[in-house]
Amino acid sequence: MAGAGKPISVCAFDAYGTLFDVASAARLARDALGAEWQALAEAWRARQLQYTWLRSLMGRHADFRQVTADALDYALAARGIDDAALRARLMRLYLELDAYPEVAPVLERLAGAGCRRAILSNGSPEMLAAAVAHARIDGLLEAVLSVEEVGVYKPHPSVYRLVVDRFGVAPVEVCFVSANAWDAWAAKAYGFFVVWCNRFEQPPERLGDPPDAEVRSLAELPALLGLA
Repeated sequence: MAGAGKPISVCAFDAYGTLFDVASAARLARDALGAEWQALAEAWRARQLQYTWLRSLMGRHADFRQVTADALDYALAARGIDDAALRARLMRLYLELDAYPEVAPVLERLAGAGCRRAILSNGSPEMLAAAVAHARIDGLLEAVLSVEEVGVYKPHPSVYRLVVDRFGVAPVEVCFVSANAWDAWAAKAYGFFVVWCNRFEQPPERLGDPPDAEVRSLAELPALLGLA
């Protein structure tokens, strides 16, 4: 498995949007949201990310559960929805997001090839533990790394350093995989070998050096790394 000059020894995955479908919480509540479910999901996700960036710049960290709740409150208010039971349901569903169908088979393939596996996420430890358990992939991961260890959100370099410190490897020995383009570009700037999982055919970012590879599904990763 060749990366940028050294063999890849660790595959680190972003969680939300990469392993877990962030739209699935609103989709599962479409009986209550009706046709609004997709617009709400998109607004919730957009505000969630904006709040992570703004809190990092402001020096006012709050964990991802709080950020997620605040973003949901904004998205609901923007649509004139005032329903405490629905809010509680959506927050509960966010702990049980659907994993993309290829996630477990890909992790199993990487494990069989001797590649170490981790999550590197904005999520709080409790949220990540719930999502991993719900997806039944806890036995396929060696580490679940949260930004709570450094108290700042991606794309701060100290977040990406968590993988290097945890596994004792050089950045170029890490294959970082994210479906979030901004995250992929930031990880490349840090020095990882980066695979952008461009699920929705988005245009590339204008943030310096691009990722090393682009795929449409995580199912393409083993072949890309020479494991097929």
